[in-house]
Amino acid sequence: KNINHMIGECVNSRVLMLLGQLEKINGEAMVRDAETARQVTAKILHLIQTQGESAHTPTCHATSYSNTRDVQTILNILYILSELLTVGKGRRVGVFVSKGGTGILFQILLSNSKELPPSEELMLQLHSLLAKVGSKDRKFGVKARLSGALNVTVNLVKQNLQNAKLLLPCLQVLRVYSTNSVNAISLGKNGVVELMFKIIAPYSKKNTSLLKVALDALGALLKSKTNARRAVDGGHVPVLLALYLDWHRNDTRHRHMLIRKGLLVSLRNITNIKLGRKAFLEADGMRILYNSSTECLPVRTLDPLVNTSSLIMRKCFPKNRLPLPTIKSAFQYQLPHVPAAGPVAQLYSQPPGVDDVVDESDDNDETEADTENDTENEEDEKDHHTSNDDIETDLNKLHPKKNPGRPFEELRVYERFFSELSEDFQLPPSTSTSTPPAPLTPLQLDTIHLSKDQNTKDEAHIPSTDGHATLSTLTRPPPQGQTIEQELAHVLECVSLDVDVPLNAEEGNKGVRQEGCEVSATRQIQSPLLLGGIATRHCGSEGPEDEAGEGAVLEVPDTALLLPLHDPDVYVEMVKGTHSVPQYAEVAYPDYFGHITPTFREPHQERVYGVQRSKIFQDIERLIHPNDILDKVVYDLDIPSCPVIEDDGESLKFNSQFESGNLRKAIQVRKYEYDLVLNSDINSNHYHQWFYFEVSGMRVGTTYRFNIINCEKSNSQFNYGMQVLMYSVQEAISGRPRWVRTGTDICYYKNHFARSSIAAGGQKGKSYYTLTFSTSFRHKDDVCYFAYHYPYTYSTLKMHLSKLEALRTPQIYLRQDVLCETLGGNSCPLLTITAMPESNSNDHICQFRNRPLIFLSARVHPGETNASWVMKGTLEFLMGTSPLASSLREAYIFKIVPMLNPDGVVNGNHRCSLSGEDLNRQWQNPNPELHPTIYHTKSLLQYLAHIQRAPLVFCDYHGHSRKKNVFMYGCSVKETVWQSNISATSSDLQEDLGYRALPKILSQIAPAFSMASCSFVVERSKESTARVVVWREIGVQRSYTMESTLCGCDQGKYKGLQIGTRELEEMGAQFCVALLRLKRLTGLRNHQHLLDLESDIIGSHSCPTTYVMDEDEPSFLEAIDYSAESNDEDAEPENEHGSEPSVILLKVCYSHVFRFRLI
Repeated sequence: KNINHMIGECVNSRVLMLLGQLEKINGEAMVRDAETARQVTAKILHLIQTQGESAHTPTCHATSYSNTRDVQTILNILYILSELLTVGKGRRVGVFVSKGGTGILFQILLSNSKELPPSEELMLQLHSLLAKVGSKDRKFGVKARLSGALNVTVNLVKQNLQNAKLLLPCLQVLRVYSTNSVNAISLGKNGVVELMFKIIAPYSKKNTSLLKVALDALGALLKSKTNARRAVDGGHVPVLLALYLDWHRNDTRHRHMLIRKGLLVSLRNITNIKLGRKAFLEADGMRILYNSSTECLPVRTLDPLVNTSSLIMRKCFPKNRLPLPTIKSAFQYQLPHVPAAGPVAQLYSQPPGVDDVVDESDDNDETEADTENDTENEEDEKDHHTSNDDIETDLNKLHPKKNPGRPFEELRVYERFFSELSEDFQLPPSTSTSTPPAPLTPLQLDTIHLSKDQNTKDEAHIPSTDGHATLSTLTRPPPQGQTIEQELAHVLECVSLDVDVPLNAEEGNKGVRQEGCEVSATRQIQSPLLLGGIATRHCGSEGPEDEAGEGAVLEVPDTALLLPLHDPDVYVEMVKGTHSVPQYAEVAYPDYFGHITPTFREPHQERVYGVQRSKIFQDIERLIHPNDILDKVVYDLDIPSCPVIEDDGESLKFNSQFESGNLRKAIQVRKYEYDLVLNSDINSNHYHQWFYFEVSGMRVGTTYRFNIINCEKSNSQFNYGMQVLMYSVQEAISGRPRWVRTGTDICYYKNHFARSSIAAGGQKGKSYYTLTFSTSFRHKDDVCYFAYHYPYTYSTLKMHLSKLEALRTPQIYLRQDVLCETLGGNSCPLLTITAMPESNSNDHICQFRNRPLIFLSARVHPGETNASWVMKGTLEFLMGTSPLASSLREAYIFKIVPMLNPDGVVNGNHRCSLSGEDLNRQWQNPNPELHPTIYHTKSLLQYLAHIQRAPLVFCDYHGHSRKKNVFMYGCSVKETVWQSNISATSSDLQEDLGYRALPKILSQIAPAFSMASCSFVVERSKESTARVVVWREIGVQRSYTMESTLCGCDQGKYKGLQIGTRELEEMGAQFCVALLRLKRLTGLRNHQHLLDLESDIIGSHSCPTTYVMDEDEPSFLEAIDYSAESNDEDAEPENEHGSEPSVILLKVCYSHVFRFRLI
């Protein structure tokens, strides 16, 4: 080893000596003494080749000898460079580029190209070096174009088409040239595209490396739309298809997959333009690629070919309109007035027949950014893939200013909703009476007088009446002597999922009986259920109808023992008082029977490799084999007289004509496959996500495929383990009334139905997405329901509130008022919950009045039903008799609006109210006529701000469709400034640190809650949401949105499980417990103690907040993420695996370091 080291040192010394000698004869001397230079360079080359490259050998010397005209000397120098740059893992190439080596090589190329004829060996070595250097020089293309080297290389290629030895390095350099878009266009004009088609050839075992490089260069050239058109005009699309088919048939041992892939990449780039797609279809490209891909499917190593082929076929699949007469909602509602600048005015200003125009522009390759980031206000995220452009940077807007915005005289009318704050409040004569006082009348628009001052709103004059009611508890008090923690465990044990239950979802779906799960008691009902004389769909196996047409009597489960807040008879009565635009007269069985949470676990559905691809191939078969498609409409709401189309019994029957139902059309495409179209929100032409429909007439054991074809989001948790929900009536009448997760082969991908730019906010080239799932049915003549998430109707809320009120106790203060009426004529309930004062003594009444307020709201977005289940858990906990619940009521006064958008819920909307607007975008300036629930809820908060009683906490419950776990969004000046990097003084950044305390407490006690997913950044696009407006205008520091997943959890106790109603209700209860802990903090007078206690909660280490701008999911198991847009298709072959969704983690340190930097 030492000998080798000594030899190496000796060699290095000789090389350095020779380099010094060469440097002495550099410049003009080298021209005069060419023979000496030739000998010196030859010796250096010999030493390097024989003794190996040395780490100490300098490379900079070799870049200085461009003045010589001696070909052999130049060759020797190029050989030396080649040897030196071959090793070093690219580091030496970087040094070479930084020293100007690329420019010198171009100079040598140009000077020696003038020699006639140029030296073939010199040109070969020059291009070999340029190919090696090109990938490391970012300005390589620009340097080549400016130096004139492009034409030299192109001419060499033209002159040496039969000289494979020289042609290969020239093509390698040409490939690098073409990566520059300007160069690609220039080369195209110079005939290089046609030149490449002369080089690529049918299957042969010769010159395969040359062919591969030529295809790479061609693919790079065809990224230019100009060159793509040139290829189409030259008739090269059929040539590429024929070549691909030839290589596919002959490359039976799959040794030349890269050549086949290169041909597909060229086709992919050509089909980025409309002319290319047309030429592809005319050349029968769909059938060629479909058949070849089908043959490749059994060989896993050929997946890159199958994936690229499917991308091309999907791109070229003719864009179709949705099979609807109009993309506007099937239901019409006339607004009292239509604002000229509003979305409804734009919607109805379109001429008939132009609301759903298929865009065939070259923008169909869809390089748009995802505009539907699903936060609590998911539709306004304009570009979450770029940095944080949406973050608020105006410091004036970042500082909350208590600005009620209206004179107190206008707000005084809302005093009637706060009788508990009145100085003359007195206990009612008998708190044990079971008859509640008459409720307050709702605020009526016709009694509101609008002020002419544009900065003020309406003043309501309503008779003032007082009243209160009390609710009973739902849980037994724990034994005396229990600790707070033991008590909490006792209270929550009925709603916590036992993850040790040894049953899985599959077993549950098979009907395995669980102890304590089935309902043994029964009650009789008439089937079908009747409302106003119109029947629901019903099971055919319950008994035949008699001759008079009356329904059979059913033995159904009595769920009262397990569901104390559910009463089928009360539910039916509530439905009768609910107003819907379609005037529904049916009751869905799941809402009637109720839902008992299964006792078995429901894990995330594992994604089977290739399932998405197989579904897409089945879709492509529709174009290739159109005669196999039935295209039979079996349900259509656009035929209001008879939406259920009768047939010979060979098709499923569908129905969605019940509260919260959403299914517009069902089309049977194959014997056991159906395309389903969702209805858009009323007075809108989009927002398709929520679904809830009924299916009957199924065959037992047959697998059916359902495709919901007009989804709008670019990704979904259905791609990450979420399943749809199914409710079987046969299971329910057998004692198991429950929603269960179901569905196999679930995937979500972009389809060939084009979204009109009118419905896509002016963006062209948008497509709809398909949610597809397969399922089978266990019972003959069953009636089953499918839903996006656990349904929770407006009538269900009314029933729950009624049942709570009937179980009240004297110790609980409850007021249930009607805040207002909605556009559709439904009441918006407002609840007040606290503890009754012990007596009418001044001390007790004073303590009663001075309790801090907590303001909660939910369900502003109808499709986020999980928010209602969380609210249900909160309400049930607040009405409980446990010491924890009693302490909570004694600590706070709760004001709760449990459903901000009753009309949207009733009519099956996903996001909007009847005004066609997202109500969580109206908080800055709500209209009393169009947005009454928001207007009056904000007025309540403005009133509280005026009387100096702003809530301690405001929280709006939401659901999140593209993230897991439960988490919060809040508002912080510091963390917003931290993210935006704007300059700010220490005085600008002063704020109480308590905004993090509540979510941190939740992260410690609630297993579904994730602090890592929380964000406290204020964004411009969210400035009109409840969270930001209440923070900014009302001055509530702890103003939050609490988001609950629709899918499940990826951390904590429930990791790997789909979320259910038990966990959602548990989350609502744990939110209450967290408020108790918060009370301990805010009750401390010493502010420093408050900070210390918060620091103890948060921890002494840095606690990062993650500002998540996209769904935080891993990449798909499949080789290609089919939900990605086509700009991802331009990736190099080795990068064409499922791209991991981009999660931008912008860490905000809350530790002492964070405080030091900002303060």
